[in-house]
Amino acid sequence: MINSGNEKISIRRQCEILSIPRSSVYYKPVDEKPENVKMMNLMDKHLLQHPTEGVKSMVNWLKDRSYPVGPKRIRRLFRLMGHHTIYRRKNLTKGSLKEYIRPYLLKGLEITHSNQVWCTDITYIPMAKGFMYMTAFIDVYSRRIMGWGLSNTMSKKWCLQVLSDAIKRHGRPQIINSDQGSQYTSSAWIHFLQDNQIQVSMDGKGRATDNTWIERFWKTLKYDYVYLNPAMMVLNSLKDFKTTSATITTKPINQLVKNPITDMKDQSELQPEL
Repeated sequence: MINSGNEKISIRRQCEILSIPRSSVYYKPVDEKPENVKMMNLMDKHLLQHPTEGVKSMVNWLKDRSYPVGPKRIRRLFRLMGHHTIYRRKNLTKGSLKEYIRPYLLKGLEITHSNQVWCTDITYIPMAKGFMYMTAFIDVYSRRIMGWGLSNTMSKKWCLQVLSDAIKRHGRPQIINSDQGSQYTSSAWIHFLQDNQIQVSMDGKGRATDNTWIERFWKTLKYDYVYLNPAMMVLNSLKDFKTTSATITTKPINQLVKNPITDMKDQSELQPEL
């Protein structure tokens, strides 16, 4: 397993042995009050099934479960979780970001081969103590996870590093689709993709259904792995985390067929250098 306390072998060397990009194991979990973490975990499970829930409805939902919270607190926790309620709304994008908004290119597009379209997103991942963020890139045609990373910040630099590592390992896609989050509506993101001759596609505002492939992966990941091991550090459960390198079908979650491929080496191969 990945062990930051191992004095015989560095994190970098552990990643090399496991063929895991260094960008996948940045940082420590974010510290947060235990009560807030407990609420965020409850909200995360609930929002997987009810992504249209907003601040007011979440306040009422938590109050029904004996959490006396107000809108200000829930709004803050939503920001920490990176959650954006799914609903049609007026375009409230700040003027300074409009130049980086790109149209949705996947409507009606026939996807016929790998590396034609990748989709990406960031999600909240509960840990034994605190929480982290995970980003991933999924190939739409093969449903294969091309790259992923964990971090305690949702920084542009981190997203670009994970993408850069994925391109080095698998080649570059023709199109990358994302939401309109600040990481993607930035000069750094747009210019990186343009410099690599990758077309930029973005979901409509508040329309996670435009990025359904990555959303389905998050559900699979959380239902099959994260919430089955609430006390286990995600980094230490990579041995069982075959979904990161699996084929994910378009079937319902309980019918998913996971076929591991050979990219992700078993952690049991990790041995200290002598």
